[in-house]
Amino acid sequence: MNILICDDDKEIVDAIGIYLEHEGYQILKAYNGEEALDVIQNHEIHLIIMDIMMPVMDGMKATRKIREENNIPVIMLSAKSEDTDKIIGLNLGADDYITKPFNPLELIARVKASLRRYTSLGSLEKKSNVYQTGGLEIDDETKSIIADGKTVHLTPVQYKILKLLTANAGRVFSIEEIYEKVWNEPAYRPENTVAVHIRKIREKIEINPKQPKYLKVVWGVGYKVEKI
Repeated sequence: MNILICDDDKEIVDAIGIYLEHEGYQILKAYNGEEALDVIQNHEIHLIIMDIMMPVMDGMKATRKIREENNIPVIMLSAKSEDTDKIIGLNLGADDYITKPFNPLELIARVKASLRRYTSLGSLEKKSNVYQTGGLEIDDETKSIIADGKTVHLTPVQYKILKLLTANAGRVFSIEEIYEKVWNEPAYRPENTVAVHIRKIREKIEINPKQPKYLKVVWGVGYKVEKI
C-alpha cells in the first residue's frame, strides 16, 4: 500500500518513511499541502500522514480539499496537543490525530488500524483475527489494541480477558467462565482475581473507568464488552 507523508520537516518525513518502509509500505513524500495534493492527483494513495503547521498550504486546508474528492484516511500530525486543534482536524475529516514527539510503534499501530477501516469500507474481507466494537479494536495477529484512537498495553492475562469478551461482544460471561477460559483451570473462588483484572483493563481502555463504555458488569451474572 502507498502512504503519503507530508511535513515541512524533512527529517521527520524521512524518519517516518523508514519506519513504514520497514513494515512493507511504499512511501511518497511532500513538504507542504500543495505538494501533497499534487502527489494525490498523480498516484494511488491509501493513507496520508499530514502535518498541520506547514508553509504554502497547511494541513488543515489540504485535508479540507482532499475530503472534497475522496475518503483516503488522514492521520493528522502536529506538535500541538490542545483539544481544539484535535477537534478542528477531526471535524475537517481527519481519521486520527497524533502529537509530536510520538512513539513510532504507536504511529505504526494507528496506520494499520486506519488502513483496516479503510479497506473494510471497500467490501474487502475483514481479517478473522481482528475484533472490533465501536472504537475498541484488537488485532490478535500483532497483539495490538486500539481504544478510541490510543494504543493500549495490557498484560498477557488482561489481553486474554479482553480478547475473549471483545470477540464475543454483547455476550455476558460469568466470572467462572472467564476464569476457566483464560486460566484454563477449574474456577475456585475466582471473584476477586477476575474483578482485579477487569478493573485494571478498564483503567487502560476506558475514558472514564467509573462509567465504562466498553467493559461492563452485569450485576449478578458477570461481565461483557458492549456491542457497539
